[in-house]
Amino acid sequence: MRLFHKQFLTLALILCAGLGLSQSSAKTTTRILFIFDGSNSMFGEWQSDRKIEVAKKLMYETMDQLKEIPNLEVALRMYGHQTKIRPGQQDCNDTKLEVPFAKDNFSKIKTKISSLEPKGTTPIARSLLQAGDDFPPRENCRDVIILVTDGIEACDEDPCAVAKMLREKGIEVRPYVIGIAMDMESLKDFKCIGKAYDAMTEESFKSVMKVVMSEALNNTTLQVKLNNIKKQPKETDVTMSFKDKKSGKIMYTFMHTLDNYQKPDTLTISPLYTYDIIVHTTPEVTIEDVKLTPGEHNIAIGDAPQGKLELRIMGAYTAYTDISCVIKQKGEGKTLNSQRMNSIDKYLVGRYDIEILSLPRIIMKDVKIDQSKTKRIEIPQSGKLSASFPSFGQAAIFTADKKEREWVCNLNNESLDHLISLQPGNYIMVYRPDRKKTSAYTVTKEFRIATNATTSVVL
Repeated sequence: MRLFHKQFLTLALILCAGLGLSQSSAKTTTRILFIFDGSNSMFGEWQSDRKIEVAKKLMYETMDQLKEIPNLEVALRMYGHQTKIRPGQQDCNDTKLEVPFAKDNFSKIKTKISSLEPKGTTPIARSLLQAGDDFPPRENCRDVIILVTDGIEACDEDPCAVAKMLREKGIEVRPYVIGIAMDMESLKDFKCIGKAYDAMTEESFKSVMKVVMSEALNNTTLQVKLNNIKKQPKETDVTMSFKDKKSGKIMYTFMHTLDNYQKPDTLTISPLYTYDIIVHTTPEVTIEDVKLTPGEHNIAIGDAPQGKLELRIMGAYTAYTDISCVIKQKGEGKTLNSQRMNSIDKYLVGRYDIEILSLPRIIMKDVKIDQSKTKRIEIPQSGKLSASFPSFGQAAIFTADKKEREWVCNLNNESLDHLISLQPGNYIMVYRPDRKKTSAYTVTKEFRIATNATTSVVL
């Protein structure tokens, strides 16, 4: 007997020559057979609960969503749920069609799954082989198998050989493997069958299942090409939101990815909506009125050329700083981003106004961001002012430029001692005690701040 891994995964095998047809076609019925793991290992703990309870909950939610889809029938096969596994003994014939195909039998599947108590082994290959007979002969079909399991084959049989046999009979096989907390080496066991997805959490498992179900139902795919300044689809690693044009609801959210061949990843989404694709660059780019052709591969193109802005404090190597910078497009009043010093962020190619919220503020106009380059801006490391007052009073700090004095900040009139970070330079402090009710008691004192040093002022 071959030992099997105990990770949670979903394998979707799409079996039918009619895969090119859309789910929404009135002449086509989509039939989905769920093969559900009832083996003993499903009692294992995962995330918030046992694997079996998490899987049941996900299946309930899936049934509730599928019952709203027209031209769809579902069925349920289980395995490992009839014969209890014992040391040295396992029943590799423990697989059974529990709920045959019929219209509106979603509740029956939920009821059957609800009563499941995991017992036996994991005969994946034999379940797939018998599943081929679970679909009654019928014209104009799209027949789909989705296998939900937490382990690979346990009966010394080969699911890859079953898939190969189906192909030799002229049945198209397209698999989707979703491995929960599974190392990539385990996922490679399914490479002979098809795609592999790694779901590390319950939430990511739900997201991947959503993608698998979408492709099973409509077989409509989309690539989003984000062009650089040369109109090459090389921009990536940015979040995209797909918003239904009519309702305004966000339907999907993906992180744009280039695959191993540096091509935009292929997404599977519903063709039932017209989308505005919001590309969350800074500033955002919107690809409007994206309509998908059902059952075909679609391409959406947006211009999103980006460069980087690096903000540094000279001599300060720590990543943390309490100085933020306000980034705006040149001549615009809206704040695009609040970026901290000692950080790097991406922006669309263009010109920006930057306000560094140091004391005093540093304003830089018309900063240019170029394609795939990093614009570096440095400011001096600040010094410290330590000020002490004899009594509570009103106080303010200004730059000591005699021609054009610039206000820097006011001081807290409810404190006698102050410690303030200031940029290197010459300053003047203006102070008047609260108990003195005449301007004649105004005191001024000049001082100088040096980089990475503390200047004391006592009034």
